[in-house]
Amino acid sequence: MTPKPLLNETMDVSVALEGLNKAQREAVAAPPGNILVLAGAGSGKTRALTRRIAWHIHTGQAKPYDILAATFTNKAATEMRNRVETLLQQPTSDMWIGTFHRIAHRFLRIHWQEAGLPQSFQILDRGDQLREVKRAVVDLGLDPEQYSPKDAQWFINTCKSDRLRPQDLDRPEYPKQQQLINIYQAYQQTCDRAGLVDFDELLLRAYELFRDNDSLLAHYRQRFHYLLVDEFQDINELKYDWLRRLAGQDNYVFAVGDDDQSIYGFRGANAGFMKRFRDEFPKVAEFRLEQNYRSTANILKAANALIANNEARLGKDLWTEGEAGAKLELCAAYNEYEEARFVVERIRDAKMRDGIDYQNNAILYRVNALSRVLEETLNQVGVPYRVVGGLRFYERMEIKDALAYVRLAALPRDNAAFERIVNTPVRGIGSRSVEELRNRARVSGASLWQTSQEAVAQSMLLPRRVLSALQAFLDLLQNMAQTLRDKSLDAAVDLIIQDSGLLKHYEKEGREKAQIRSENLEELVQAAADFEVWFEINKEHLGELDLLSAFLSHAALEAGDADADGVEDEVQLMTLHAAKGLEFQQVYMVGMEEGVFPHWRSLDEAEELEEERRLCYVGMTRAMSKLTLSRAQSRRLYNAESAPMASRFLKEIPSQFIEEDEPEDAVAPGFLSAASDAAIEAPFHLKQRVRHAKFGVGTVLNLEGHGSHARVQVIFDTVGAKWLVLAYANLKAL
Repeated sequence: MTPKPLLNETMDVSVALEGLNKAQREAVAAPPGNILVLAGAGSGKTRALTRRIAWHIHTGQAKPYDILAATFTNKAATEMRNRVETLLQQPTSDMWIGTFHRIAHRFLRIHWQEAGLPQSFQILDRGDQLREVKRAVVDLGLDPEQYSPKDAQWFINTCKSDRLRPQDLDRPEYPKQQQLINIYQAYQQTCDRAGLVDFDELLLRAYELFRDNDSLLAHYRQRFHYLLVDEFQDINELKYDWLRRLAGQDNYVFAVGDDDQSIYGFRGANAGFMKRFRDEFPKVAEFRLEQNYRSTANILKAANALIANNEARLGKDLWTEGEAGAKLELCAAYNEYEEARFVVERIRDAKMRDGIDYQNNAILYRVNALSRVLEETLNQVGVPYRVVGGLRFYERMEIKDALAYVRLAALPRDNAAFERIVNTPVRGIGSRSVEELRNRARVSGASLWQTSQEAVAQSMLLPRRVLSALQAFLDLLQNMAQTLRDKSLDAAVDLIIQDSGLLKHYEKEGREKAQIRSENLEELVQAAADFEVWFEINKEHLGELDLLSAFLSHAALEAGDADADGVEDEVQLMTLHAAKGLEFQQVYMVGMEEGVFPHWRSLDEAEELEEERRLCYVGMTRAMSKLTLSRAQSRRLYNAESAPMASRFLKEIPSQFIEEDEPEDAVAPGFLSAASDAAIEAPFHLKQRVRHAKFGVGTVLNLEGHGSHARVQVIFDTVGAKWLVLAYANLKAL
């Protein structure tokens, strides 16, 4: 059945078209048919979609009952629903507007019998799903260390997104793959018996309903004549095939998206479905929304030039009727501390000089580990900030876990650290055993460490296997305490992380999360190295405080400096992925270096490199009036120092849109320096052998700065490479 013709051509349709530009009006008022709207960043794509719904209703082409509109987040669905209600001045209850998951859930509640579900089926969230997967691993007698429940969960969800049941999977070549299939099968059987449905199962069951039930599919094809999809670039195979089945040959799809903002390939999203839609659906009309209402002309031209380097795109150029605006600012800082200082000073100056609130500034980075130096610099100068979509560096779970090991090794009476790590990673000392230790410690007035020593020595209080695990834990901590005495701070922190087993422990969370946690732990080692330099400079002002105590106090204060939670005017820190859909008056994109951004994992794959470029494009188009790109000529990251090349993305932006800024000389790493401004002559040369009172003999690798900022990099024979401030290093030439 084809959609209804106009019922009343004299009806006032001005509400649907009011305030639209020419391109938007053409897309909204296009004749009924399949339509692909390529909508650039800030071009009003959601506006076009909601106005299209109003156009259908106001022109009489459709009744609310004929409309289904899908998007990807609850926030976007709520915004869509509210806009439509405002335009129509009536509720949208007769329309199906929501996320793909909510729409699938609505289908299944109505057709639970056809879907093979109990009427009272329950939905598993991701956490509940993981617990059921863990149970399946244990029930199969498999080792959770070898068959990570997180990896198994990812495998199950990926299979469902590919429309594959356990029986659809080919017999694999490797035993581990077969066990993953077994876990999938056992998990699915448990869910079926208990009437449980996870998020991906919602979509898969809804798809299977249409695939296997012709009469049901015909019913909904008769009902939903107009299907509208927002953020079409984020669609995956399962959603695309579900949509194609529902549309058939007679119903119309209005797809709005931007292939240049497709940045969720790791979730299965693929902008290639926009091309497939254009090629596979009947007579698709194409419209482009290229007028941008967010950014200045210079920002847009720079972003256009960058994204034009991607070959696999449908193509469009953003433009604005607004002013040209300032050129993009490029900062080539000496190191990551100079970069952070430059960014923070720019933000503070804009606040004092131009009245630009902190909350109108965003600092964007490709990897979480880059936030640490930025956070420390913001704290030093008293600029409030908020990490959007994540935690501050010293609040992150892996950092707190690692520091708990350091704290307990240094201070055995630290009960909070003991409880945090006694069974992290899992070593067979469960909550009941810890409660027994806690009760005994409370009675005796001893610490949990002392109580544990007594329990082990006297073979009491706990089962033998628990006492054995406890003994191994105590021995581990004693070895760590010796490490803290024998090694430099950064080397000790590094060894403690390695010996703790935390890295292997986090691997259970899956590759993506494990990689982020590993990078953050490597950055913690670097934080320790930087702090040691600062401590050497400032120790005379710290009284009797030793290096380790000062470092742990610093970390605790950084983590606890969230008293600004009640402050609304805060600089926004976030990853580039988290920035999608947001806009800020001023944007600072840091870490513009090869291997950082684009990320090193993408450098050998053309498709992944194009997604990195799209991510850069997304970051650039968040900026309204000012965009700053920064890089470090020397960067310590993941406990390694490098002299990275400038990001290829910087080279792809034409020079006429960029203004370079040279910062002042670098400051001492990470912290405020107490050095005087007296000039210092360096009596050293490259490859010079030198001696340091604490670190021993080493070789000069690098010299930089002047006056109080003069520094020397030395690779010591025992503790590796370190940067030292010449004013305080007391190096002796050999």
